[in-house]
Amino acid sequence: MTLTKELGESFQRRFGHPAENFFFSPGRVNLIGEHTDYNGGHVFPAAISVGTYAAVSLRDDDEIHAFSANFKDAGVVNFAKDDLELRAYDSWVKYVRGVISELGKLGHEVPRGFNLAIVGDMPTASGLSSSASLELLIGVMLNDLFDYGMDTLSLVKLGQAVENDYLGLQTGIMDQFAIAFGQEKQAIFLDTNSMAYEMVPADFGDYDLVIMTTNKKRELVDSKYNERRAETQTALEELQKVVDINALGELTSEEFENNVAHISSPVNQRRARHAVTENERTVLAKAALSDHDMVRFGELLTASHNSLRDDYEVTGIELDTLVDAALAQPGVLGARMTGAGFGGSALALVAKSESENFVASVDKIYNEKIGYQASFLVADIVDGTHAL
Repeated sequence: MTLTKELGESFQRRFGHPAENFFFSPGRVNLIGEHTDYNGGHVFPAAISVGTYAAVSLRDDDEIHAFSANFKDAGVVNFAKDDLELRAYDSWVKYVRGVISELGKLGHEVPRGFNLAIVGDMPTASGLSSSASLELLIGVMLNDLFDYGMDTLSLVKLGQAVENDYLGLQTGIMDQFAIAFGQEKQAIFLDTNSMAYEMVPADFGDYDLVIMTTNKKRELVDSKYNERRAETQTALEELQKVVDINALGELTSEEFENNVAHISSPVNQRRARHAVTENERTVLAKAALSDHDMVRFGELLTASHNSLRDDYEVTGIELDTLVDAALAQPGVLGARMTGAGFGGSALALVAKSESENFVASVDKIYNEKIGYQASFLVADIVDGTHAL
């Protein structure tokens, strides 16, 4: 039974009538370009086939009744459509409130209530952007239901506003952009400084892109993320006293090294070095993928992980164990963590002929060292958020 069919039956049981509309919003994997989106650099994400599904029907009153199959203990949460205050106990419903709240700031009111059921098939705490997936799911759904006429970029910015303004998280725009603009079998090469983007065929030839999830409970990610963002911002401000730039992503490695002494903190020097070199790696990775040079592409993935481990310090034992184990397997051209870090997921470029043995071997090593199993899936690159 498909998830959509299961969701429809769950909706019928919960609300006593069939759903009127169904939507799907993918997760995302970032091929390379980590922690560059808030530093004015390039990112290279793609929408993937695991994500979040919604079933919805309109009500004749002002109430919203919402249920998630991933949070069954919460049951059906009921609230008035204008009851949008952020609550600590809200769990996933805070994203529904947040989208409606940010829509209101744009002059888009929700004219009536609705019944909503959702289910997601992303691994828990995977770092594959379940929150951005849900934000775009709700945004696209309401845009369709109430005919706001918002374009895709406006919906992307709406999702980011939920994170930045409603939830108070200083995230970049990459996750929402990849999830909204995704296209089947295409990666998105995005300049976060100008928002110019290019679709690049995600053709890995004889290789699979295997996503490896740590299954670590992710704690302190938000505070560490904001900390890294503040460190690179401080480095930028010190560099701006001697170099005419608006973002670290404007610098070449050579320009950075010629001016790094103007950054007073050794820690901030390392943070900024990652932002600059990761941006360069992302540009090179786009060229390598376009040229079908999988060896070079894999080398850049591994170099990215090393920088995230040594200069940005956002990996941790779980991600490092997965990457080290992956790189030790036959048929692997490269591996790196993906997402914010501190848990979440990594990816590896694995020969199709070795994929099955790869999963068994890496999982065995991870389980022996960490004490519990990882999760694995082969990335299938799909279209962005849409009605079904």
